[in-house]
Amino acid sequence: MKQEIEDHRKGSGKFEIEESISRIYPFIIRVFDVYEIQKSGEVLYFFGTPKVDAENVMGELWAPLEQRGLGGILKYELGEHILIVAPIKKEKEKIWVNFALFIATIFTTMICGAWMFGVNLSSEPRQVFQGLPFTLAILAVLGSHEMAHYAMARYHGMKTSLPYFIPFPTFIGTMGAVIRYKGPIPNRKALFDVGVAGPLVGLFVSIAVTIIGLKLDVPQINPLPDSLMFEVGLPPLFVMVQKLVGTTGSNLHPVAFAGWVGMFVTLLNLLPSGQLDGGHVLRAMLGKKADRVSSMMPRILLLIGIYVIYWLKGDGFIWIFWALFLWAFAAAGHPSPLHDKVELDKKRIFIGIITFILGLLCFTLIPFKTIT
Repeated sequence: MKQEIEDHRKGSGKFEIEESISRIYPFIIRVFDVYEIQKSGEVLYFFGTPKVDAENVMGELWAPLEQRGLGGILKYELGEHILIVAPIKKEKEKIWVNFALFIATIFTTMICGAWMFGVNLSSEPRQVFQGLPFTLAILAVLGSHEMAHYAMARYHGMKTSLPYFIPFPTFIGTMGAVIRYKGPIPNRKALFDVGVAGPLVGLFVSIAVTIIGLKLDVPQINPLPDSLMFEVGLPPLFVMVQKLVGTTGSNLHPVAFAGWVGMFVTLLNLLPSGQLDGGHVLRAMLGKKADRVSSMMPRILLLIGIYVIYWLKGDGFIWIFWALFLWAFAAAGHPSPLHDKVELDKKRIFIGIITFILGLLCFTLIPFKTIT
């Protein structure tokens, strides 16, 4: 090893090379027996033999490399293990995009909220602000979900973007919100915590919003000309909240409807497939065995959709759509965490089981149907 460093010193940039190696070499030799080092530009190539299971090498090195602004990958090529280390190129986050999408979503959800209050915006455009209660409720539900993901990811040292709200002309004015994860998942513990945080926090806020909405008087409205009316199917958890508050029926205040949307979104996110939140949680709990459940989920949804359409004579196309969606996007499987062989503790397993039970309580065979 000393000879290798001396050889590198004779070339150009010897100080930078020596400094780069000295910063990370003590951590590398704990898990990787190095017999040769090469450099190309800013990239360092360590040739050697893993001292631990090859799948765990990057799990051990991720944190020290990340703290020094470096990233790495372990490859096996032509009979040799090669540890490739290079500086992480920091992308400047365009926060103005997040802000612009958030402002746009405020207006699209406010428009939908105003329609729910019976406002005819074509003749009374200034009354759009009547939809503000729905906007505040739906953004609280969706925003809390994504911010919980964001906070937990940052807690585990993962790089992630701020939430991107998606304005869209749906019946709620948005397609939800997403965040982008940058870099690998350090371990199954982090995968579980990040995956479970969003649904649990989002569901808690949804229940709170539902309780508030159920205590408000449902506005008496006349359907607007050519408007599409629909009735929502109430999941068991929503009915339980209704009984707690002392109300019944599916005629809901727009704020309570935002709570219903939150429960429905929680159900969809907790489907144990692909890279949905439920897929993350199940992958952390079961390891690679979760792939079997993930591959079965589209088939289950397809059968549910067929059952609703042909036996119940209801609208089951939402389940057909999600079956196709999961077939298209879950086929590639779930990326493995760097520390994939360290199993979860019993407390997390218990929380995971409770989370899936809560998700099941948000399920209803016919989420909504149009009223003719």
